[in-house]
Amino acid sequence: MLSYDHITLDSFRTGWLPASLSAAMLRLDKIHPEISGNKWFKLKYNIAAAKANGCNGILTYGGAYSNHIAATALACKESGLPCTGVIRGEEHRHQLNHTLQTAANNGMELVFISREDYRDHKTGETSYPGYHIVPEGGHNAAGAKGCEEILSVLPTAPYTHILCAAGTGTTLAGLINSAQPYQQVTGIPVLKGAQYLEKEVAGLLRPGGTGHWQLLYEYHGGGYAKKSPALIDFINSFYNETGIPTDFIYTGKLAMAFGELAQQGYFPENSNILLIHTGGLQGNLSLPPGVLSF
Repeated sequence: MLSYDHITLDSFRTGWLPASLSAAMLRLDKIHPEISGNKWFKLKYNIAAAKANGCNGILTYGGAYSNHIAATALACKESGLPCTGVIRGEEHRHQLNHTLQTAANNGMELVFISREDYRDHKTGETSYPGYHIVPEGGHNAAGAKGCEEILSVLPTAPYTHILCAAGTGTTLAGLINSAQPYQQVTGIPVLKGAQYLEKEVAGLLRPGGTGHWQLLYEYHGGGYAKKSPALIDFINSFYNETGIPTDFIYTGKLAMAFGELAQQGYFPENSNILLIHTGGLQGNLSLPPGVLSF
């Protein structure tokens, strides 16, 4: 069980934020150096279920740069559970990247399969009987249940709007399930053509939810893990103004989307907006030194 003591709620103001708006970042990235951001919330009840059911271990899925893979490896190590990660794509011929090396160092067995075979997520399940299956990105009911706890870590009732980057939609579903009836929850998909997330999120919602949620699809910046000079410049300037580090895959795109929406007059006057920092800072290690100012 991780402590939430290091999580903070950081109010910020930038040169582009209208005076009529207030904003803060819920710093889930501070929870743990490796099990960072929303990852522990998605893994918490999956690990509990695996242990309660006497499973042989955890089997999960992800790409070569998956924060979920790295986080699962360490979470399982600390929970005393064997784990296997089915990795999309062929094994790196010379050396593992930072993410996969970290997972391997923490005891995860890495199984590489082709992108074609990866589409059939049952590929690894028959080879690991008795394992608890955690879908890619922790996208299941247990993952969403854990994410329902995010808004109770610190007082979030004063916020009128809650914004979160969306990959699988699991965290977003948990936020929607736990938000107050007056709070608008908005997801910013970081993948291009992610309209399917509407169904994925809806499938994890509890009956009788508030329904005050939406997905804004135009802020993916070219697609998953795609980066532009404009995004890198924004991440650096945002850090210089606020002291909050973000990543180019998730929270950087979230903050940049928020900036554009704020300047477009999207939010009513006196809105109080909460951005969820979902971690993923290790993804920045793939950038050359000196690209980011932190």
